[in-house]
Amino acid sequence: MQISGQPVPIDWDAVQSWLGLTLPADYKALAAHGPLDIGEFVWLHVPCSQPDRFDYGDWLSDTHRFARISSRHQGIEVPQFHPAPGGLFAWGTTRASQDLFWDTSVSADPDLWPVVVFDRRNHTDPWVNCGMPLADLLDVVVGEGLRLNGGRSLGPLPATARRTALLSDAVAWTPPSPPPPEDPFRRAAATTGTGLDALVQLVPPPATPYLGSRRWEELFVELGTRLPSDYVTLMSHYGAGCWGEFLRFFTPLDPAKYPAHATDYLDGYSRLRVSFPEFHSFAVWPEHGGFLPFANSIDGDILGWLTAGDPDEWPLAIVPRHDREGPPLPYGLITTLLEWLRGNFSSAGLSGLDEDDDVLQFAVFEPWTTESHW
Repeated sequence: MQISGQPVPIDWDAVQSWLGLTLPADYKALAAHGPLDIGEFVWLHVPCSQPDRFDYGDWLSDTHRFARISSRHQGIEVPQFHPAPGGLFAWGTTRASQDLFWDTSVSADPDLWPVVVFDRRNHTDPWVNCGMPLADLLDVVVGEGLRLNGGRSLGPLPATARRTALLSDAVAWTPPSPPPPEDPFRRAAATTGTGLDALVQLVPPPATPYLGSRRWEELFVELGTRLPSDYVTLMSHYGAGCWGEFLRFFTPLDPAKYPAHATDYLDGYSRLRVSFPEFHSFAVWPEHGGFLPFANSIDGDILGWLTAGDPDEWPLAIVPRHDREGPPLPYGLITTLLEWLRGNFSSAGLSGLDEDDDVLQFAVFEPWTTESHW
């Protein structure tokens, strides 16, 4: 197999020390060539990073978490994943939504770890233990191909390997520093307390929240209404940013960003409402009771208010990207945010935590600045 492309330097001692694992020799030999697209189908991921596109540590964590949650949702036995002793460890993905792991429980010798495939499109029997290490597996999939459960197959593939096009600018990956000691007050706030006080304890606000350059009164005049006081309070503490690496609050006092984002979204929603009224039931602001968005998710779900009556009584509502609209949410904004971060609340468009997730890992806020997206 010919391999083309420039390698990314890897400090294997640092990487393996951070992982607490020695990785297979055949993998490290391939990884020396950089992240690879094998047979135009299999992506072999390596310890590297590319801003806003790929981080090896994040990819490992996200891949393990997705397979764990998917297994649980499908009602099948949930495997153990690294860093649990003997847990499955991801090394690649495919263009057909398969995730590729090693079973590290089989042997203390990593060169004997068999590859295990998780087929995301198989919702009844997604796991396949291939019974062979990486190099042998690649020989099979490039040759005759490997049969998966449900009639699908992995390969046969062209005998090619080149630098992954999506990571053409990848650079060396540095393992993150050890996390600081856990804050006992944050841990307590993950389960106790209410309102803004508990939220601030769970997720400390930034020193300088960014809201934009104008005053709230100017925004209210432009909108023709004031906004709910709990929203103003929340934004005054935190400013614009992303909650839980998922929910993004628009910059409220930048006239180029809000209500501009809301207006752009509602123009599209209005057209869809005419064409598909069965899926788009909300009136549109500034109609009476109309939906007025102020946040969105990384998946394209939209969070807003139904603007009937006193703004402090406006209910929250979500327009899900991949589901039907539901009734208004049962809580106000701060309580919704707090209970969602704690893993106690979810709805269509606002997915909750898995039972094995650590609340403190996901109860985070990334503040934005004048240079940020929204």
